[in-house]
Amino acid sequence: MNPQDLERLLSLEMPYGKFKGRVIADLPGHYLGWFAREGFPRGELGRLLELMYELDHNDLRALLEPLRRHG
Repeated sequence: MNPQDLERLLSLEMPYGKFKGRVIADLPGHYLGWFAREGFPRGELGRLLELMYELDHNDLRALLEPLRRHG
């Protein structure tokens, strides 16, 4: 993981599926868990989904709050 990955979680939108258009950081845990069980996609999207899964699974979503752009 590099520091830019955390910012990408807040800017990259899910390109398909039930949560299309929602940023990766805002995907629900059960959806991330489904990818963990079924397999993450290849490339940047899969890498970021896996990172977000780890943050969610380890109750570390709060680490992203200081990076959110409020207002």
